[in-house]
Amino acid sequence: MSEPEWEFVSKSVVHRGYLTLSEHQVRLPTGESIRYEVDESVPFNVAVLGLTEEGHLRLARQYRYPIRRWIYDLPGGGAEHGEAPIDAAAREYEEETGLRPVDLTHLFTFFQNPARMAFPVHLYFCRDTVPGTPITDDPQEVVRTVTMPVTELDRLTAAGEIIDPPLLISRMVAAQRGILPPVHTA
Repeated sequence: MSEPEWEFVSKSVVHRGYLTLSEHQVRLPTGESIRYEVDESVPFNVAVLGLTEEGHLRLARQYRYPIRRWIYDLPGGGAEHGEAPIDAAAREYEEETGLRPVDLTHLFTFFQNPARMAFPVHLYFCRDTVPGTPITDDPQEVVRTVTMPVTELDRLTAAGEIIDPPLLISRMVAAQRGILPPVHTA
């Protein structure tokens, strides 16, 4: 059975700032033409699940204004045009933790909101780091690096406290691949 696709007709940028919002003109399989808004802010995002020498997770703790709360998430962010995913992951990890990753391994790639965002999120894993240089010149981005045992992350997830999709997906994929222990559900 054929699954009909939408036909791209044209697009225009309706907002360019920290976010880039484009309006696409598309033709539906029914023949109807519609406008559809798409977030095209970055080529892709990256996030890195890091481990300390003790086997604890190295996470970020950041205030997320749209939901008005501090959350745990992964060091990461948007890529620059022309940047390779692994290079963006290394750069973002160093900027946010002050540590330069030595052994980045690709974990998984997914689309965080395929209904409205045109770019993927590339997830990486890191066991080994060397001292680097944090970047602290963006007043919107105050990142606290925290370490946490895997069992504590699982406890917080079960309690509904972990809400960041890259963190949740990285934990699950790392367990599936045997990089981290199975998810503790009790």
